[in-house]
Amino acid sequence: MNILAIGDVIGEAGRRAVRQVLPGVVRDWRIDFVFANAENASGGIGLTPREAKELLDCGIHVLTGGNHTFRFREIYGELDTNPRIVRPANYPSGAPGRGFVLFPDEINPSVAVINLIGRTFMEPTDCPFRRADEILTQLDDRVRVILVDFHAEATSEKQALGWYLNGRVTAVVGTHTHVQTADERILDKGTAYITDVGMCGPIHSVLGVNADCVIRRFVTQLPVRFEVAEGQSVFCALHIECDDFGRATSVRRVSVIVD
Repeated sequence: MNILAIGDVIGEAGRRAVRQVLPGVVRDWRIDFVFANAENASGGIGLTPREAKELLDCGIHVLTGGNHTFRFREIYGELDTNPRIVRPANYPSGAPGRGFVLFPDEINPSVAVINLIGRTFMEPTDCPFRRADEILTQLDDRVRVILVDFHAEATSEKQALGWYLNGRVTAVVGTHTHVQTADERILDKGTAYITDVGMCGPIHSVLGVNADCVIRRFVTQLPVRFEVAEGQSVFCALHIECDDFGRATSVRRVSVIVD
């Protein structure tokens, strides 16, 4: 199976990059399954049903989330009812939505996408390691491909989860920091790993945000309204190939600049 994991989609600039690049990548590389982190797809922070539909209509099969998932209340209903949108599974019980999904559906599952969020330098949540264990015990034996989006800040926490799930999942891909790392690899028990996939968003920016706004915040230490930057965008992703048993066989980073 050919899989494409897309990094954090940032506002209209990120969605534009997805619209321009994804169809060609899917066609040329014969991609079978696409998932993307969409927690910042609406205005640079949060997700609304409109932008969720736009991304799903682009050919993305599953949208994952993170610490900004719940910013807009109008997405809560979608989280509860749309089987193609997930939020971090280790949020406390009672949070809207689900933390993992099966594809194509629960009756004929072949792919599972699990969304987790880190705890280091992040808001308090349940343990992602233990929650991953719980989910893996629930999965149908027919699920051979298991993909994990770990939305976390600390590189050490991301690497630790990669090794913790090594051999038990097809891939652990990091999101949240918006900077694509150069450590893509296949761990010794067949799990594909990268610390951060990167972002789809304005390349002339600080993590997708207008650089002047961010600099002003650092220099003055005063509240500043952040705005998504304009101009050229970058499309960042990770291409993963796996065998019939769900073991990763190859990985390669994707980084494409678009106008």
